[in-house]
Amino acid sequence: MDASFLIAKLITLVLSLGVAYLAYHGYRRSGQTPMLYVSGGFVFIGAGAVCEGLIYQVFGTTIASAALVQAVIVSSGMVLVLLSLTK
Repeated sequence: MDASFLIAKLITLVLSLGVAYLAYHGYRRSGQTPMLYVSGGFVFIGAGAVCEGLIYQVFGTTIASAALVQAVIVSSGMVLVLLSLTK
């Protein structure tokens, strides 16, 4: 796997987990449930950022099926963030 690809994925993972941590910290401080949804959403988005390459490399699937799994995980995270904005 190309090093620049791995670096980009790891940066995305670190940033999304950083946002998730800050949102969780905000939830603990304020008790606002929407912040918990934001935190969970960004965990899913971060996991989705790295799962495509891992699924493709580890399980030997096609890139299309790995991308489908990634899209489902990232979409789940986006739904959680959307729920937090509507509450």
